[in-house]
Amino acid sequence: MGKRRAGRELVRSLSKKQKKHLREFGEEHPFYDKGNMIVQVEVKVFACCFIGCYCCCCLHLCVPFQSEDSDKSSKESDSETEVEQVSGYHKLLATLKTSPESESEEEEDESESEEAEESEAEMDSEGSQKTGEAEEGEEDNNDVPEEKEATDTAEQMLSQEQADGTDTSCDPRHGVIEEFTDVKHESEFSLETNFMEEESGDCNADRRDSNPFKQHMDKELEEKEIEKMSTLPKTSSQSQWPRLGQVIFSSTLEKHKTLKADKEVDVKQLHLHKPLESTWPKVNKQFLSAVDKPVDSSFTPLQRELFCIMNSYRDLFYPERNALTNGEEIRHAYCLHALNHVLKANAQVLSNNARRRDRKPGTDTDDHRDQGLTRPKVLMIVPFRECALRIVHIFISLLEVNDKKKIDVSNKKRFKGEFGSDPEEKPPNLKRPEDYEAVFAGNIDDHFRIGVAILQKSMRLYAPFYSSDIIIASPLGIRTVIGAEGEKKRDFDFLSSIEILIIDQADIYLMQNWEHVLHLMKHINLLPLDSHGVDFSRVRMPNLNNWSKYYRQTLLFSALQDPQINSVFNKHCFNYTGQVAIRNVPLTGSISHVVVQLPHVFRRLEADSVTSVIDGRFQFFIDKVLPEYRDAIMSHTLIYVPSYFDYVRLRNYFKKEDLNFTHICEYTKKAAVCRARRFFLKGEKQFLLFTERFHFYKRYTIKGIRNLIFYELPTYSHFYSEICNMLKATDSGVDATWTCTVLYSKYDAQKLAAVVGIDRTAQMLQSKKNVHLFVTGEN
Repeated sequence: MGKRRAGRELVRSLSKKQKKHLREFGEEHPFYDKGNMIVQVEVKVFACCFIGCYCCCCLHLCVPFQSEDSDKSSKESDSETEVEQVSGYHKLLATLKTSPESESEEEEDESESEEAEESEAEMDSEGSQKTGEAEEGEEDNNDVPEEKEATDTAEQMLSQEQADGTDTSCDPRHGVIEEFTDVKHESEFSLETNFMEEESGDCNADRRDSNPFKQHMDKELEEKEIEKMSTLPKTSSQSQWPRLGQVIFSSTLEKHKTLKADKEVDVKQLHLHKPLESTWPKVNKQFLSAVDKPVDSSFTPLQRELFCIMNSYRDLFYPERNALTNGEEIRHAYCLHALNHVLKANAQVLSNNARRRDRKPGTDTDDHRDQGLTRPKVLMIVPFRECALRIVHIFISLLEVNDKKKIDVSNKKRFKGEFGSDPEEKPPNLKRPEDYEAVFAGNIDDHFRIGVAILQKSMRLYAPFYSSDIIIASPLGIRTVIGAEGEKKRDFDFLSSIEILIIDQADIYLMQNWEHVLHLMKHINLLPLDSHGVDFSRVRMPNLNNWSKYYRQTLLFSALQDPQINSVFNKHCFNYTGQVAIRNVPLTGSISHVVVQLPHVFRRLEADSVTSVIDGRFQFFIDKVLPEYRDAIMSHTLIYVPSYFDYVRLRNYFKKEDLNFTHICEYTKKAAVCRARRFFLKGEKQFLLFTERFHFYKRYTIKGIRNLIFYELPTYSHFYSEICNMLKATDSGVDATWTCTVLYSKYDAQKLAAVVGIDRTAQMLQSKKNVHLFVTGEN
């Protein structure tokens, strides 16, 4: 009874969302990290600890992973332990079945946590700790029956798993979440058995020669053109647009006509599907009130230029998406384009269905090639469920002509329940920066996928993938379906005929797991392994020739320019119409937002290649930088580390050298975070290792900083000014003793420009010696 009661006590402290994540992956999401439920396995070799687990929390799988008790771990010996392969359900059971000895240990840990929180409250007089506790703590909503059911279910599934000898911890078919798909409305939304309604009046609209959809999809490439795109480099040209700025056009084929920004756009000239011509101005009206009324009353200046590129079916990379300012504008624009594409494609199929029905026997049917090898046409990758909820709402608004003509949306209530958010989950006194509030608004669960089928005046949510027109998913959600090589049950045939790929908020995936995005790009537009009931007489020839990737349009939106994001756009986008990238350089940089009088020293390290810069930075740090801070007078030194791999390497080195330090990362328990912040503030620990991912998910204010070291420039440029401005929270008032040291190399040009501006970056990169540049926030 004691063991079972201990397990229930642990489960009782979690919300439904946290229980769901714990049962799937055996650990909590960093955003809701309470620490007590995470079972960590110490290893000293590079091994994958979570076999079959693709959780975004397991971002750094093949890393020597150690316990995160910041005080105790620095004093314990680094004894080697055997590598254990533990599934999520094993971890859950181990957590629930706690021995009496471990119960007492937990009580001690809880008392330490309470003590740390009390000292934290003293440390944070402005109430930040109170909000932190409100954020991390969850109320007990009297779900004792549910807790018992969850415990029993996990134990039953584990016993079944052990009996079968398989690991189902991340299999959506066996997981705690039973994935729902709507099979009830299959015939109603079938493209093969339905016909175009005459009253829609759009049967012949898609046959116009000037229609961008027809021009792009009906062009038949030749083999020599395919060979040319595969072997020859791209030629590029640039243009200056009023709103987008510097626009770079690139293509491998003959130089296409360079697009020009239209000063005004007539909706009727955009060849939108008939319902969208009337609904778009109404849906987009909310953004037009905030700007000067343009000549065209249906698009903002940004939307007009972006949609001009989208409607030409070129690939697009826009790295200036901002959740606070233009995020929703962009979302509406690409939703319009995606929905327009699907409606036109389906209208073409339904029209041809009617022609095939009325054709005379023996008539050639090659004119009716209007489909891909599978039905899904649009794949939308977004980070959180809240994003999927907003996208579906935009689709519904665009399809409803007026209040009297409501469209039929199946499973709408279920969708709102699973993708909506409970306002009570968010503490009312939580204070975070505005950009944080915008990014983490609503339901921030990052494991989801949903199929959407659209047919004339109806929408079907939770459609099976092979009956869907649009798939909305997170990188983690799509990865768990694709699976990994060697897994018995995996599926990626539904990606074979994707015609539009939209990756929104790509920068957030750098904080989740970028490997999921790369895994998706490797499995999109491949020939399917099964026919899935397709009528090959209706399949377009490029799809049969395995040329689908040359017709796919990729729309990539991000808040920043990063080498990893640039690599996806440059190496995985093969659109025959070419690519368009926005390349504006920052003039000032985020350093101008530093409000404290602080000298910034930028120290250059030399490296021969991108791969050698990692070792070069570590060696430069321990040889040149760290010795200057070993003296006790240089106490209160925070070391900001963007990469978790670098963090582990530094932590191990600090332990080996027996330095007086503490550390905080995204896996650190709440009690350990409190202790680390308290020890650092009081000066009991000289160094604090601090990861960028922890700052992204938490945005805590670290007090007591006197010396800053940026081991590498931040991924988000505004994090630089945020960290520097933490010094004003220190009550010492001795500005002259504050220091800030930044390590950079020639491969950090983009990040450097975002921090100091393009002019200073050019000067710093021209010098081949170590550059000491002293600047202040007012410059």
